[in-house]
Amino acid sequence: MATSEHTSRTPVNQSPPTRGAVITLLQGIRPYDRSLLRRDLVAGITLAALAIPEVMGYTKIAGTPVITGLYTILFPALVFALLGSSRHLVVGGDSATAAILYAGIAGLGVAGLQPNTPQWVAFAGLAALITGALLVLARIARLGFLADFISRTVLVGFLTGVGIQVALGQFAGMLGVGSPKVDVQHVSGTVMKFWDTLKEIPQASLATVAVSLSVIATLIVFERWIKAIPGGLVAVVGAIVVSGAADLQSHGVSTLGPVPSGLPSIGLPSGVGWNDVAPLLSTSVSLFLVILAQSAATSRAYAVKYGDVFVENNDLVGLGAANIAAGLSGTFVVNGSPTKTEMADEAKSRSQVAMLSMAVTVGIVLLFLTKPLQYMPNAVLSAVVFVIGVKLVDITHMREIYRLRRDEFWIAALTAAIVVGIGVEQGIILAIVLSLLDHVRRHYQPHDSVVTLDDHGATVESPLSSGADAEPGLVIYRFGAGLFYANASRLTEEAVALVDRDPTPRWFVLLADAIDDVDFTGGNTLVELAGVLERRGVVFAIAEANREVRPEMDRFGVTEAIGADRLYPTLEDAVTAYRAGTRSGSSSQDAER
Repeated sequence: MATSEHTSRTPVNQSPPTRGAVITLLQGIRPYDRSLLRRDLVAGITLAALAIPEVMGYTKIAGTPVITGLYTILFPALVFALLGSSRHLVVGGDSATAAILYAGIAGLGVAGLQPNTPQWVAFAGLAALITGALLVLARIARLGFLADFISRTVLVGFLTGVGIQVALGQFAGMLGVGSPKVDVQHVSGTVMKFWDTLKEIPQASLATVAVSLSVIATLIVFERWIKAIPGGLVAVVGAIVVSGAADLQSHGVSTLGPVPSGLPSIGLPSGVGWNDVAPLLSTSVSLFLVILAQSAATSRAYAVKYGDVFVENNDLVGLGAANIAAGLSGTFVVNGSPTKTEMADEAKSRSQVAMLSMAVTVGIVLLFLTKPLQYMPNAVLSAVVFVIGVKLVDITHMREIYRLRRDEFWIAALTAAIVVGIGVEQGIILAIVLSLLDHVRRHYQPHDSVVTLDDHGATVESPLSSGADAEPGLVIYRFGAGLFYANASRLTEEAVALVDRDPTPRWFVLLADAIDDVDFTGGNTLVELAGVLERRGVVFAIAEANREVRPEMDRFGVTEAIGADRLYPTLEDAVTAYRAGTRSGSSSQDAER
């Protein structure tokens, strides 16, 4: 990375002047180094070649016609390039959101609603409009921080589950057998549908299987050994040429058939109305949360990599407008795609100019090059999506989580299992709940300790079980988290256990450097603890309460309960006061207060 490309840019964590604006234009492009124009244009054309087979594959997951995949990287990509904050994030169809969308529409219970029909596309467009509106509202309310409430652990587990579900769902297409006869109003579990597919293996089309294996082999070979050429594009073009020349359809290989050409028409989805908004709302909320978390994580990663500006709330405007554009142009919900963003980065893209170039390239394909698509075997898309699904199964990070944090691994694994066994919508809800519960658990069980002093006066933390005094008669207790209703009783129990011994300590000092907040229950607990210690003849002091917590202690009556002179700015001040009191005998007077 050449440092000259980034010297004039605002550091990642510095808010740009336009942060307060609801709409920010060209933040993903300006300032622009014109010497990068050729590189960005070539990167955009390369990205289009890589992304077109991928987004066509996502239509199989979303249940929409193949042409809608190309629509996802046309107007939505243009809109985000103009309104988004990230210089690198690529917006388009995505496997996770496509899977959530399919499950949500299939679960509506609308009579006669089937994939790949105009009615299904209309519901997909309406879901994109609702999701876009939620994203824009989130920007107005400055809710970009919500992305931080879905931990990377559960996101890895969620995407792993989506990958397994997506991969298993492609076997029917790769074998050339009919998909399991499932009423889409009552979608069965992924595992059961896969089992039903396996029962159809004796009826598999050998020609279709050969096409599928050839595509998978091509993708693997080009990705590992010929990275300079897009393997997906080679597989698609090669399959179209072979299919047309050898008339594979006459050998039992199903093909796409005629694909409409031209740019998509702009307008509200037909056949749906306000009455359909409420049934789709829960699905749209799930889509909103996944887009928020996945897009923010991807944008943040590349902003850190290149030292670029990234304003999470401004990205919400771009993502919201991109989804509104998707809904108005006859396609499905779009997301900030990690795979496409990585493709763009490998193609040396350095700004959203590359995404504009990609969209123009896709527009040319839609106008002039859709006719050959009719010869493409359906098995090609199944194989492409199968490989995408396998890549989403993040074994590397799951192993790393298992090695470093066993508890978080089980959360990720449970999330993946729910996605595969029950559904993606339930999986993302569980992911959010587990993230929040894990956060509460960490604060409910903070790493508390007693603090002692070594020969040089430096502090040393020891387990509570040691019951060690910092000095004879002096207990220093460090509480390792914010004090709130769930862990307040823990503080009281541990404090009382440290002083209920013979001889009783003269002073009990609460080292509050890790306490970043005190709620109503926590404040009352400190007041009650002051009374408990006073009845035991123990002086209660607090050291190193931060500037945000001090006013809370005043407001809740903690300062009055222990005395303002027992709030020390540093632990050293508290120890000095204890020693002075011990020498003068004042500690005995304090104990009688």
